[in-house]
Amino acid sequence: MQFQLNDVTKKLPKHLHKFVVKQPYEEYTAQNQAVWRYVMRINVDYLSKVAHNSYIKGLAKTGISTEEIPYMDGMNRILKDIGWAAVSVDGFIPPNAFMEFQAYNVLVIASDMRTINHIEYTPAPDIIHEAAGHAPIIANPEYAEYLRRFGEIGCKAISSAKDYEMYEAIRLLSILKENPNSSEKEINTAQEAVAYLQDNMGELSEMAQIRNLHWWTVEYGLIGTLENPKIYGAGLLSSIGESAWCMKDEVRKAPYSIETANINFDITKPQPQLFVTPDFAHLSLVLEQFANKMAIRKGGLKGIQKLINSKNLGTIELSTGIQISGVFTNVIADENNKPIYFQTTGLTALSNRDKELIGHGVENHKGGFGSPVGKLKGINIAIENMSPRDLEAYQIYEGKRISLEFEGGLKVVGDVITGTRDLRGKILIISFDNCTVMHNETVLFKPAWGIYNMAVGKEVVSAYGGAADINSFKDESEVSKTKTHKIKYSDQERALYSLYEEVRNMREATSVTEENLTIIFNQLKKDFSNDWLLNLELYEVALQHHFLIQEEIYTYLLVLQKNETYKKLIENGLNLLRVEPSKI
Repeated sequence: MQFQLNDVTKKLPKHLHKFVVKQPYEEYTAQNQAVWRYVMRINVDYLSKVAHNSYIKGLAKTGISTEEIPYMDGMNRILKDIGWAAVSVDGFIPPNAFMEFQAYNVLVIASDMRTINHIEYTPAPDIIHEAAGHAPIIANPEYAEYLRRFGEIGCKAISSAKDYEMYEAIRLLSILKENPNSSEKEINTAQEAVAYLQDNMGELSEMAQIRNLHWWTVEYGLIGTLENPKIYGAGLLSSIGESAWCMKDEVRKAPYSIETANINFDITKPQPQLFVTPDFAHLSLVLEQFANKMAIRKGGLKGIQKLINSKNLGTIELSTGIQISGVFTNVIADENNKPIYFQTTGLTALSNRDKELIGHGVENHKGGFGSPVGKLKGINIAIENMSPRDLEAYQIYEGKRISLEFEGGLKVVGDVITGTRDLRGKILIISFDNCTVMHNETVLFKPAWGIYNMAVGKEVVSAYGGAADINSFKDESEVSKTKTHKIKYSDQERALYSLYEEVRNMREATSVTEENLTIIFNQLKKDFSNDWLLNLELYEVALQHHFLIQEEIYTYLLVLQKNETYKKLIENGLNLLRVEPSKI
């Protein structure tokens, strides 16, 4: 077990456990801690003016400190009070798994920490993005419910065969971009692969569309008016570069609506436009509008076709409530584009109300499952609505050989063995022996194949990704084989990090000598002349203790500030200390 069980996490299905990793807290360097502290202090100072008012309040409520990277266990002790939890994961996880965690009120937090080279913006998910971006806003009950509901609906979205390919390509690119040891060739190759997939995705799947909605709200959302928007998206809250950039006129602001489901994004670049919701209630309204267009609520022929195109495990539900879960491979429709027959291939399970029906698990339906849908030809009343007397009148009862001709030219001929009903008495399945199923001249089932179980239902009311009963199928989903690269540090880098550790201890100590601080400053100038962040921390300590060396450190920071790479970063740091930066 890689995580602590509490009232929230103990509800997680076991198939999600494999994505959880132990938070590698001991791997965070003293420089990582300094990066966290710098970003968080800059963020809190700036975001108090431009973020939704839930953000600053939420930091305290979720137990996130500006001084150190949070421990997951500590966060969980506080998060449980608002009905949430957090688990540590390795970078990006598949979208459907991400959504399912969210549906159970669990935040997935990428355990890695951005490097100093990506201090303003990281292409990979990291603990600043997840813990300092997502967690504070969920302290707002209205937003928290939106997030949970989004996960509940999103995890049922139907993926396309290309969605997983795109996930793996983006995961690899983000890992390579964040790793300072990656070669330019590796990054360019990965970038080209992502670009190619983006240009060749074809029609967007439900999962791709709902990921777009998630991106433009949960990750990069603005709230308020177009003229005066506030930030609530975690991607913006966690990026000191983009949180400032997004407020400029160069970034187009547009009203948030269901149309954003069709607007793709590039996760590796700053966003050219953002969308503004008037309030959190509007987010839930758009989510419901989108859900109303999804196959889970529409069903029908299109729903089955989406499942066939996905080539993944999915479920349809008929009007009786019977659920068929498997890999759908065929559907026959009539002239009115209504499905009259469906077919799965391979392991299939039948359920009702998300609970597998006894005797109808994958061991009973190893070779697939097919069944007619619709009403009998020339009979106004559907089988599902027939009373026991009606069934007897139409000779549909045990021990009787019957011929059922459905609308659309589909015929079932066989000996009725038994029927399966739900608790309310509604008939779900009729089982036949010596059965033949035909559509016009095409044979769909032969007597030699054994018992034929016919699902009862006049229409397909729902279709969605995944199984109805999560226990029906052996979990065959895999954690990505592309792992986050563990950065290898040189002896020189380790020596630098030990200096960071010393300064951290100085800042927290009650007694600090100017002599010790001067020794570190001189060593820093000699061996690590380009490190701006530690010089900023040294300057802070010198200011706090009124050391004379503060002037020398400040002058040195002004020299470093001439480098365009560090100019804005140093300026922000000096502003934080309320020191007037040099006009360079």
